[in-house]
Amino acid sequence: MTNLFVKNIDLLATPDMATRQWTEIKQAAIVVEDNRIEFVGPTTEAERWVRENRPALEQIGFDKVIDGHGCVVIPGLVNCHHHLYQTLTRTIATGNGMVLFDWLKFLYPIWAELTPESVYTSAKLALVELVLSGCTTVADHLYLYPNGSKIDDEIRAAQEVGVRFHPTRGSMSLGESQGGLPPDRVCDTEPVILKDCLRAIETFHDPEPFSMLRIGVAPCSPFSVTSDLMRESVELARQYPLVNLHTHLAETVDEDRFCLEMFGKRPLEYAESVNWAGEDVWFAHMVHPNESEMDWLAKTNTGVCHCPSSNMLLASGIAPVRHMKDKDVRLGLGLDGSASNDGNDMLGEARLAMLLQRVGWPGFESRADRFTAREALELATIGGARVLRRDDIATLALGQAADFVAFRVDDLAHAGSLSDPLASLVTCAPGQAWLSVINGRVIIEDGQFLPFEIDPLVETHNRLSREMLERAGVA
Repeated sequence: MTNLFVKNIDLLATPDMATRQWTEIKQAAIVVEDNRIEFVGPTTEAERWVRENRPALEQIGFDKVIDGHGCVVIPGLVNCHHHLYQTLTRTIATGNGMVLFDWLKFLYPIWAELTPESVYTSAKLALVELVLSGCTTVADHLYLYPNGSKIDDEIRAAQEVGVRFHPTRGSMSLGESQGGLPPDRVCDTEPVILKDCLRAIETFHDPEPFSMLRIGVAPCSPFSVTSDLMRESVELARQYPLVNLHTHLAETVDEDRFCLEMFGKRPLEYAESVNWAGEDVWFAHMVHPNESEMDWLAKTNTGVCHCPSSNMLLASGIAPVRHMKDKDVRLGLGLDGSASNDGNDMLGEARLAMLLQRVGWPGFESRADRFTAREALELATIGGARVLRRDDIATLALGQAADFVAFRVDDLAHAGSLSDPLASLVTCAPGQAWLSVINGRVIIEDGQFLPFEIDPLVETHNRLSREMLERAGVA
């Protein structure tokens, strides 16, 4: 058994899964044994708890003791939607501005040049960037598999980084020849898709508490898969415990038009018609639901992942997060792909979620009190845990998984913010994690990523990106 003692933390803050209220402890400490939290409280009480409950440990000492003076500690952030491979194509379609459908049509032929090596390397690079931003749990959506690529490639990367991983086996089966958006050559047949979803679940899925790896099933979108695949994906996933279902939905006005023309239904009506509802389902984006559709999401306990940066860069619109939260829709936060966000900064995304709700949207005036800093952090912690059906992460309490991060608040960027250091994490310029502990393992210490050297990874990644663009005739 390994053990860890983090003490003298300026402020430890954790939300409660049931009440959504934050508990904030000054001069705090955390005691970790293996991958579990054994004590959370003031440092003086932690030292007394060790003397009384772990006398042998007091004599021989902890495996590691970290002084958290000058830091705020919170639960590790949970990213509910990503496309890790898209780090290979950052900026190329966002610099001059494209809306979603044009953006996808431009990038599909480039992504058709993905290889197993580029999927692995891009996932590894994006995950490092995410961990440095305070993320400890990541759900990814890999929905095209050219040239022998597999979900296995990004799973290997996640295991090497040490992140808690929820990869979803995505798919596209509705090519241009059938009225879909993607070119036929990046689509697969539905028997092949379902067979590989089954293989991924039976090979990798771990439904046990503290699991580091859970598989989801994720047909890409209404405009890239058939209704049959949507239904069959539900039937497959629900044969296994805690296999979730994920797709993009209600992201743009163009998608509304597509669904009305193709299916005679709005996106959420269509999802309901193919049995996509319930606690095991979550949708990415949900920018354009109407009032009754938000009520339906809450009634069916169907989850939503908000992706503010992507929605802004692609001019998709402003999701009505305040309204969905007030209706108790299960809401998490995601970064979306690195080619529609161009960054992997989870704390920064929480800040944008807060700011965007305050700005307002057509029909709703700007209001500074519409979304608080703590609500933004809630979205990025217990909100994401609820969406992924995890009750073992995102809170700092006895028996929970030892996933937590520390940010320095005694630096230049936070000077003058000591009256509310927790809020300063998102009201001030987002910082990089000073400490990251995932499943009891120290991944970042003193701001340094520990598992491996980053510079060679960046060099390899950029070479693969250039080669991919050259093959696609874009470079």
